[in-house]
Amino acid sequence: MKASDGGAEEVRPESVTEFTRRVKELLEGGIGSVWVRGEISNLRVQASGHAYFSLKDSGAQLKAVLFRGNAARQTVRLRDGLQVVVFGEASVYEARGEYQLIVRVVVDDGVGRLQREFEALKARLAAEGLFEAARKKPLPAMPVVVGFVTSPTGAAVQDFLRILTRRGWRGRVVVLPAKVQGEGAAAEIAAMIALAEQTGLFDLLVIGRGGGSLEDLWAFNEEPLVRAVAACRIPTISAVGHEIDFTLCDFAADRRAETPSAAAELITSEFVGALERAGRAADGMTAAVDAALERAHARADHARSRLRLLTPSAQVERGFQRVDDLAGRLGAALRHSALARRHELDAARSRLALASPESRVQLASHQLLALWKRLQAASPVSVLNRGFVILRDEKGAPVTRRAAVRADQALAAQFSDGSVPLRVQPASGSTSRPG
Repeated sequence: MKASDGGAEEVRPESVTEFTRRVKELLEGGIGSVWVRGEISNLRVQASGHAYFSLKDSGAQLKAVLFRGNAARQTVRLRDGLQVVVFGEASVYEARGEYQLIVRVVVDDGVGRLQREFEALKARLAAEGLFEAARKKPLPAMPVVVGFVTSPTGAAVQDFLRILTRRGWRGRVVVLPAKVQGEGAAAEIAAMIALAEQTGLFDLLVIGRGGGSLEDLWAFNEEPLVRAVAACRIPTISAVGHEIDFTLCDFAADRRAETPSAAAELITSEFVGALERAGRAADGMTAAVDAALERAHARADHARSRLRLLTPSAQVERGFQRVDDLAGRLGAALRHSALARRHELDAARSRLALASPESRVQLASHQLLALWKRLQAASPVSVLNRGFVILRDEKGAPVTRRAAVRADQALAAQFSDGSVPLRVQPASGSTSRPG
């Protein structure tokens, strides 16, 4: 594209993307990170966790986005109509050509104002030396009367008394009633502190209440009350809110406790320690007395035993016991001697029985009887009694072989009960056999 008359150089037009990108670079580089106050409107929270909304005031509006990672770290719950102060960077959404604010931090506008007032007053009072450690008074180790400046109907006083009771504290608590929230609360608390100083009854003052938001706890940040706490002649403990809550009274008091319950534990710590030491001392004293009594009993028993041994009746009893012991030993010796003699007699009888002829005669008789029984078993009569027959020739000699028998020979068959004569008949052939 050329200029019309001046012969200027050709100018290349930019694309929409290039132009928008240049605007984005100029905007982000020129403005950077900013704090912006406004009212949230058109809030949309996507399923991804990203939040899109507009910040507006009476004259303009600004698109803003709070991405999921940053949204998870916020303590303020976003809603339409909420007045906030946000911190972020200016940017351009190139796809639509819209500029927007990428939000990193969201602060409730009321909280932000109170926080700034808190920091400013803290710095001013600290510069006066109101919070210096040299001004702080030591707490009494075991206070007898404790004043608690708080709302008598709040949960804080109940928690405080419950801890004292559970730890067995023996002191006295006086609740000095005062508002702990809203208009006039700081003045009432300061009046109760002044009253406690006038009475002269208290060893320690506790100023506190339960947790809440910065607005709820703001009475404890008001300058008159902070100065009253710092100037109080009675040692003071500030026990306001929870562990994460800090008020200017915490800095002005002689000691800060995270909660009213922690203040009760702080008050009773020395008492509980002393009670434990007293308990250990009592246990040690009891043990020492028991040991001394035990030793005295042992000495008394020993003396009683020695005295009993030295009396005449004890000596007579020992004589009786000695006689009985000797009688027992004598009887045992006599019984042992008689038993030994009886064993010797039994042994002699055994040896005599072994050397007696009678026993040898009986042994020979048994041997003879055994031989006789063997002879009887082998005799011919015994054989005949079993059903056998002895064949004898004319001379009475036994015929033991068939070849010794002749024809017409006279034989005799001997049975167990007698003999029967026989004659041998000739047989057919040359061999003869008995008839």
